[in-house]
Amino acid sequence: MAAEGASGWATLRRMRFAVDYRVVLLIATSVIALSPGNAGAQEGDATAGAVVFKKCATCHIVDSDTNKVGPSLNGVLGRKAGTHPDFAYSASMKAAGDGGLVWDEATLRDYLHNPRVKVKGTKMAFVGLKDDKEITDLIAYLKQYSK
Repeated sequence: MAAEGASGWATLRRMRFAVDYRVVLLIATSVIALSPGNAGAQEGDATAGAVVFKKCATCHIVDSDTNKVGPSLNGVLGRKAGTHPDFAYSASMKAAGDGGLVWDEATLRDYLHNPRVKVKGTKMAFVGLKDDKEITDLIAYLKQYSK
């Protein structure tokens, strides 16, 4: 009976180690997945973004604070939607801003992917960018002009 009890403790210790090992593995995997080193893959190439911006340049400008057919994108990151001075936004874009839409990387990514889905009723005629790398590069380019 004593030998049986000893092997029971050994089994229990092995099970505890196996559970502890899985917890440590889960934590380590989470840390690696969420580490800033992984964010580099999402940084984008501002030079390539300048090329992508040519698709936007017909209506927008980024290197100055003047409006064209579309509002200036100078300082767009961190800006509340529908608020650039002296631009006549659609009612839906103003409402989106009043509802809390602020242009950050995530909201801009969604908008650039499909503007009319992100802000229904927007005046922007552009159909959006379908290539995620182009969007990432464009955001890297726009970051250079953010305050």
